[in-house]
Amino acid sequence: MKRSFGSLEVEIVRGDIASQPDMDTVVNAANAELMPGGGVAGAIHRAAGPGLAEECRPLAPISPGEAVITGAHGLPNEHVIHVLGPVYGRDEPSGELLADCYKNAIRLADENGLSSVAFPAISTGAFGYPGEEAAGVAMKAVTGEAAGVSNLRKVRFVLFSDREREVHEEALSGVR
Repeated sequence: MKRSFGSLEVEIVRGDIASQPDMDTVVNAANAELMPGGGVAGAIHRAAGPGLAEECRPLAPISPGEAVITGAHGLPNEHVIHVLGPVYGRDEPSGELLADCYKNAIRLADENGLSSVAFPAISTGAFGYPGEEAAGVAMKAVTGEAAGVSNLRKVRFVLFSDREREVHEEALSGVR
């Protein structure tokens, strides 16, 4: 599914966030220390190799909603943008912090002259954010940033399961 908002195209696919060779940057749903872990962080660090953790070490810790950028190392992209999503029910206001992950990543990509960014479903795994609610926050945050970008032309949501993809497609369909 694809929709355009001004000059920004938003696309939703099922796939592997660590295998997006046509995207300038991928977003890592990181932990505060920016180290390898489970889920998205584990997949990205495994694919990128140990140099990514070495580059991340001096940038940590980060706070919920914050975004930092590194090289991509062994990934087929130019950069990785690392965000720390909120833990649902603990980091408040969770909706605002989750939206900040998307907004700050988009701004960082745009400021660095990047034209495309791929996002996973941030905070919906081990951090417990309900999928439907998270997808709604994500779509509002991303489409709300569309008017302010100068370089960014494409945002892709890369979802691990068909259910995640469907939930994100429903949320994107509802954006006016």
